[in-house]
Amino acid sequence: MRRQDSSYRHLRRPEWITIAAAIVVFVATAAIGQVVPQMVPQLEGPTPSMETGAAGVLPKWVTDDQRKMRAYPDQPPIIPHSIEGYELSVNANRCLSCHKREFTQDSGAPMISVTHYMTRDGQMIADVSPRRYFCTACHVPQANTPPLVRNRFKDMSDLGFKPAGSE
Repeated sequence: MRRQDSSYRHLRRPEWITIAAAIVVFVATAAIGQVVPQMVPQLEGPTPSMETGAAGVLPKWVTDDQRKMRAYPDQPPIIPHSIEGYELSVNANRCLSCHKREFTQDSGAPMISVTHYMTRDGQMIADVSPRRYFCTACHVPQANTPPLVRNRFKDMSDLGFKPAGSE
């Protein structure tokens, strides 16, 4: 006797073909996934040893108070003096005691850029923006160390370009 239940039905041939094709695609994808990681070149090189060695000598900071030429366009200026012992926390920022707009006349230090007084949306505010408050996130002291990577940056004046109006 045949069942009269409507939830039970036999799959037709096109439905079996769809299911079989889906299984074939799944198996092929899984097989490719097993092979692909072996074909990707290793980018890191050999795994470094886990041995610890002696730490190198810390470099001496350049503290001559001379402004240095920037190494690339839009580089934040480096700090040409010692900042050892400077407090830079949520409660205090010693850098601002000399470089803030209202203190530069007495200290002789260069004023921080007007961009430090802007919100993320470009709105001018009366005090240093919280996102620009932690100076050493961008500005670093300079040390006498060899460069890690060869720098091929050339200033426009080195390329023979003259400032506008100099002729």
